[in-house]
Amino acid sequence: MPDLNQPTQQNVEFMIEEIKSKLRMATAAAMQASHFGTDKYEDIRDLYEVVASKPSFSISEVEALVSELGKLRNS
Repeated sequence: MPDLNQPTQQNVEFMIEEIKSKLRMATAAAMQASHFGTDKYEDIRDLYEVVASKPSFSISEVEALVSELGKLRNS
C-alpha cells in the first residue's frame, strides 16, 4: 500500500480504485480515477478511510458515498 500521507496523483488514483472496488460500484467504469486531482486530496482520503473502515454498506450509504465522490471529481 502506498504512503497515503503524500498527496500525489498516484495516491488519489489508488484510493479511488479502492473505493470503487469496495463499493462494487455499478458505475465504476464512468468514475475514472484520472478525473480526480490532488486538489481534493484530503476529502478523497477522508472518503477512502470511511470506505476502508467498514465491511459492508447499505444501498443508501453507497448512494451517499457515490454522490460525495461525484462532487470531488474535476469538471
